[in-house]
Amino acid sequence: MEIVGELINASRKSMRPVIQNKDTEAVHRITREQIESGADFIDVNAGVFVGKEPEYLRWLVETVQSEADVPCSIDSPNPAAIEEALKAHKGTPMINSISLEKDRYEKIMPIIEGTDYKVIALCMDDGGMPETKDQRMAIADRLINELTKRGIRQGNIYVDPLVQPIGTNDRYGLEFLNTIEALKQKYPEVHHMCGLSNISFGIPNRKFANRTFMVMAIAKGLDGAILNPKDKQMMASIVAAETLMGRDEYCSNYLDAHRNGLFE
Repeated sequence: MEIVGELINASRKSMRPVIQNKDTEAVHRITREQIESGADFIDVNAGVFVGKEPEYLRWLVETVQSEADVPCSIDSPNPAAIEEALKAHKGTPMINSISLEKDRYEKIMPIIEGTDYKVIALCMDDGGMPETKDQRMAIADRLINELTKRGIRQGNIYVDPLVQPIGTNDRYGLEFLNTIEALKQKYPEVHHMCGLSNISFGIPNRKFANRTFMVMAIAKGLDGAILNPKDKQMMASIVAAETLMGRDEYCSNYLDAHRNGLFE
């Protein structure tokens, strides 16, 4: 499971003054906490700062990577901001994200074409949010085909089938899970990435629902998620589920997690 730490995001009220004031110490601390908790990538987002997003996004990349040798997930639909952040990025970044929406596709594709970047591909087109597995798979087929034609390896594609709130339609959870299973069967080299906590939006006891849904998604083949890695119970659920699904040789990750106190 590849974990993208979600906490350095300007949409979070607590992060806005940190980014606006270029609080290096705070960004270093949040980066370190996420990595120590199991993050493989650090998401960086400065989207609320209209006009200054490129400057802030580059600063975030520089600041995160000055604290740790970790790749960033560069989170923006703004090509100017992505390109500015890429000037500072060391190693292979993740680009979050492209879709089949005409405007986003035409802006982002020239940046990623022919590169070795990891790319999150949203199952969305100009028709709006898909609701069923078949609608998601139709978009995923086109996205994967377009990306591979443009030189992106399937192993660098992370399809996001888009989690929608179960409180608005009782089929949304099942349709997402069925899409993960279908993607795994049809494209075994392609990865997945999602903001899984969207499933519980608007209902009580969200963390419990999120953890349960994560375990169900791992059983279907999910191998990536954007989340708060400091949620120990979520991370414990991920480790246990992957072990039980046979993705942890000799239970080594499970035993390491036990020794490190994750299950306490």
